[in-house]
Amino acid sequence: MTPLELIQSKRAHVARLANQRGAAGEQSSLADMEHWIPRPSGAGLKVLLEELRIAGKAIKGTSFDALHIPGVKKLNFLDPVAVRAALPNIDFIEIKSASQARVKPGFAGFFFALTESEISASEVLGARHRVALYNKATGEIQLTTVPDILARAKSSTWQLSVQL
Repeated sequence: MTPLELIQSKRAHVARLANQRGAAGEQSSLADMEHWIPRPSGAGLKVLLEELRIAGKAIKGTSFDALHIPGVKKLNFLDPVAVRAALPNIDFIEIKSASQARVKPGFAGFFFALTESEISASEVLGARHRVALYNKATGEIQLTTVPDILARAKSSTWQLSVQL
């Protein structure tokens, strides 16, 4: 292996391991799924989460990456009345992306983590919380749910993540 090939392979390895990899996959899938709305940020996210809480569906903002509202491409998330009106029709989508060659069609071999907030949101929202598995290499997207993922899992390793 030449020094240039070694550098290129190390860069590819780092790109696979980088935390921003997931965010890039989310952005890529959002571009592919033009009818999805990116998760609002700042005050808009606070309004959405507060309206959910009022409706008895408290979740964390980190439990989803995108929204799908049938027939709606844009929503003023700063307007609580508009958010409240749209709320019954909103599907919350968590995006899990892959680019590894080991990921086969149908996402066999795909290894990823589900956070406590994602699992909790799935329990609170039921069928309105979806997980989009997205293969950046092939463009394949599969919408599923946390219970379906857990039922399909060949193995699972539970861990506790801490920040000091």
